[in-house]
Amino acid sequence: MYLNEPGLYYEIHGTGEPVIILNGIMMSTASWKEHIQRWEKKFQIITYDTRDQGKSSRITDKPYTIDVHVDDLKKLIDHLELKKVNLMGVSYGAQIAELFVLKFPNLVDKMVLSNATDHVDNYLKSIGQAWKVAATLYDGEKFFDISLPYIYSRTFYNSNYSWLMNRREIFKKTLTKDWFDGFIRLASSNETFDIRNELKYIKATTLFISGEEDIITPKNHIIEMHNKVKNSLLVNVEETGHALFFEKFDEFCMLVEGFFS
Repeated sequence: MYLNEPGLYYEIHGTGEPVIILNGIMMSTASWKEHIQRWEKKFQIITYDTRDQGKSSRITDKPYTIDVHVDDLKKLIDHLELKKVNLMGVSYGAQIAELFVLKFPNLVDKMVLSNATDHVDNYLKSIGQAWKVAATLYDGEKFFDISLPYIYSRTFYNSNYSWLMNRREIFKKTLTKDWFDGFIRLASSNETFDIRNELKYIKATTLFISGEEDIITPKNHIIEMHNKVKNSLLVNVEETGHALFFEKFDEFCMLVEGFFS
């Protein structure tokens, strides 16, 4: 389904309390297929592509910051006539969730923030710059080789190398210039993201999930975030990296199910 203004593609699965899923920067609604099959039996799942992601519209006329997605999410919630929602954000999506709950605190009941951050430091900015350089090559295999080792844990890489090489081939066949250009804009949109001083104002009940081997949003950083949000819980998952939601599928699903139940 589409919300014509601002041009968002979204899907609704299941019934019950609404949980809106916010994608990581390289993701789309299709990334959640297996999760949806499990979660739609427990609550209503709403997935959508931010602009410059998946099947949603592109923002090609002007530079923008990550804040644009906050206003887009508000329009989606209004369109669906929802009075209150739960949010589940991963990485870039967690940043959107944090900004949204600070701007519209009365609209959010609970949040899951997985592999999150409250600011983009110089190290994370440098990773983003490397990703953007890789994207300008417009080559799916090279983009995979440069970008993906940051995302998966060493444990996962060593145990699933054949699967990862198959993914590399899929990147080669499916990633288009339009996708790369959208990704570059997304990766540029959060370079000044910094809510370290505002995080303490989050009142929604929040579950932080960290990965023991995550180098992009490290465990110790997420512990600091948890300490700032008064009504929050923290779970650290061992032997996993930034792609925790995928690497530890069952454990991640159980955490989300238990929290929203």
